[in-house]
Amino acid sequence: MSLGLGIFLIVLGGVFAFGIRDQWSAIDLTAIGYVCLAAGVLAIVLSLVLSQQRRNTAHTTTVERRDNLPPTV
Repeated sequence: MSLGLGIFLIVLGGVFAFGIRDQWSAIDLTAIGYVCLAAGVLAIVLSLVLSQQRRNTAHTTTVERRDNLPPTV
């Protein structure tokens, strides 16, 4: 999910930063584009780091054994 969101933010930021030349007095679309680009790169890096941590986890199974149980009929 994060990888797709990161790619979407990079594409959206690229369109805002490099594709749109309109400016309004209250909103700077180029700055918003650069913020979206940075957020997209951060989302991709975080998703890759978190998936790497999930792969390196070790799972152990513990089986308890009881030898002193009475015989069952």
